[in-house]
Amino acid sequence: MESAKHAGDAAVAVSKAYGIETMFTLSGGHVFPLYDGAVHEDVRILDVRHEQSAVFAAEATARLTRKPGLAVLTAGPGITNGVSGVATAHFNGSPLVVMGGRAPQSRWGSGALQELDHPPLLEPITKLAFTATGPDSIGQDVEMAFRTAIAPHRGPVFMDFAMDHLFSPSPPHAADTQTPSPLEPDPDNVAAIARLIGEAERPVLVLGSDVWMDRAEEAARDFAESWRIPVILNGQGRGVLPAGHELLVTRARGQAFGEADLVIVVGTPLDFRLGYGWFGGKNDTSLARVVHIVDAPSQLATHMQPAASAAGDLSVVFWSLGTACGEADVKPARYAPWAARLAETAAAAVAADAGLLAADSDPIHPMRIYGELAKVLADDAVVIGDGGDFVSYAGKYVEPKQPGNWLDPGPYGCLGTGLGYSIAARLARPSSQVVLLLGDGAAGFSLMDVDSLVRHRLPVVMICGNNGIWGLEKHPMQMLYGYDVAAELQPQTRYDQVVTALGGGGELVTRPSEIGPALRRAFESGVPYMVNVATDPQIAYPRNTTGV
Repeated sequence: MESAKHAGDAAVAVSKAYGIETMFTLSGGHVFPLYDGAVHEDVRILDVRHEQSAVFAAEATARLTRKPGLAVLTAGPGITNGVSGVATAHFNGSPLVVMGGRAPQSRWGSGALQELDHPPLLEPITKLAFTATGPDSIGQDVEMAFRTAIAPHRGPVFMDFAMDHLFSPSPPHAADTQTPSPLEPDPDNVAAIARLIGEAERPVLVLGSDVWMDRAEEAARDFAESWRIPVILNGQGRGVLPAGHELLVTRARGQAFGEADLVIVVGTPLDFRLGYGWFGGKNDTSLARVVHIVDAPSQLATHMQPAASAAGDLSVVFWSLGTACGEADVKPARYAPWAARLAETAAAAVAADAGLLAADSDPIHPMRIYGELAKVLADDAVVIGDGGDFVSYAGKYVEPKQPGNWLDPGPYGCLGTGLGYSIAARLARPSSQVVLLLGDGAAGFSLMDVDSLVRHRLPVVMICGNNGIWGLEKHPMQMLYGYDVAAELQPQTRYDQVVTALGGGGELVTRPSEIGPALRRAFESGVPYMVNVATDPQIAYPRNTTGV
C-alpha cells in the first residue's frame, strides 16, 4: 500500500523538477522518507558502500551532465563521511545538493542517536548550509537549495531535515525552474582585453573547467580559431580543442607560460596549477600581462592584480570579446610566428614520447600503459583519474577528443574520488567506454565500491598503476632528507583479486607485452574489470610544482 504524502515526497518532487534522475546514498533511517519519495517520483536510488562515494558520484553527475547532482546522507557520521566530497565540489564549482538527516527536533538537546548540528561544519565549503525550517516549507527550502547550487558561480549546497519534520505531512510545491538571465560582462572590461590582445606578440589562451560547465565550449573554440590564439587546456576544459588541433599547445606548456607576453585565463582560478598567475620571464622575456575571465565576480583573482579581467556568462564573454577584437583591429599575423613556434615545440614533444610510450623495460614504465591505452580508447571515452604520479602521466598523455570526457579530483586533490566518479560516468554516458585510472594508493580509499558497480550492473574498466609506494611522497622525501618514511605499500598487491572477489573481473600484468591484450579483455568483458599493472617504483613523474 502506498504511504501517505509526507515531506520526503515534497523534497524529491522539487528535486526531480530540477533534473534529478538519480539519488546517490547509503541507507540510513533518518532519511527513509526521501527514499519513499524517490520511489513515488520514480527517481533512481543508487546506494554505495561509503558516503564519500555517494557525494563523489553526485558531484561527477553534475560535472558530466551540467545539471545538479543529489546525494542523500543519513545523520551524524553519514554526513561527516561525506565532507571531503562536498569540499571537492566546492573547489570544482560543481552544482551539488546534499540532503542530510537530522535528529528529531522534538528530541533536540536530549542526546538522540547521531544528534549533531551539521550546518556549521559545512558552511565553509558550501554556498549555503542550513536546516529546513519545517514540513510546511520543505518544498520552498529544497527549491532554494537547487537555485543556489546552479547560480553562477556554481557550487554545493547542504541542507538537513529534522527526522520528525521529514516524516510529517507536507503540502506539494510547484517549483519554478526558470533559468536566470545570463550575466553580461562589462563592455569596457571586454574592450580592454581586446586591446591587450591587439598589442600582444606572444599570447596564450588557457581554457579551464568552467568553460565546459558554463556550456561555453563552442564559443571558446570559435573564438580561438577566429583569432588564431594558441590554447592550453586545464581540468574539464580538456577536449574543448580536440587532440591534434593545430592551436592546441598543451604539450608546449613550459615554453608557452615561460615566454608569453599575454596569458588569458578563462574559467579557472589562478592557483598553483597555473603558477598562481605568474607567467613569462624566461629566456630574456619580461613578465607576462595576465587577463582573468570568470563566470561570476566572486571568482576573480584577489591575490594578484591582473592587467584586465571580466566576469559574466562565458559564452557571452567570448562572443563579446570576438566583436571587440574586430573593433580593435586585432591582427593574428602579429603573433603567427609565436603560434607556429609553439606548435613545433608541441609536435616535437609528442614525437619524443614515442620511445617511452612503447618501452619494453622491466619493470614496466608507467608511460607504456598510456601508449597501449591510446590504441583502444574511443573518441567518446570518459577517462577518470584518481591518484598521484600515475594519474599525472594521464594528464599529460591522455588528450580527450571531445569536451566533457575528463574527470579528475580537481584542485582540492582528494584521493578516493574514482569509484564514485565511475558510477556517475557509467550512468551519464551509458554507451561510452568508462576508464578509471587508479594509483595503488588511491585504490585503498574506495575500492570496496566495486561492489556498488557490480550490484548495479555498471561495467567500468579500471587500470591500476601499482608501484607499491606513495610515489608522490616517497621521491620528494628522498630528495629532501635522503630517506623516506610512511611511503611504502605492498608490492604487487592483488587489487585485481579484490575486484574479482566482489563479483567483477581482473588480472595482474607484469610484462609490457601483456598490457594491450589485458586492456582488450577488460573492454570486452562487460563487467567491472581491473587491469592491475605492476610498474617500476623507481620512476617518478617529472613535475614542476608541488602545489604549495
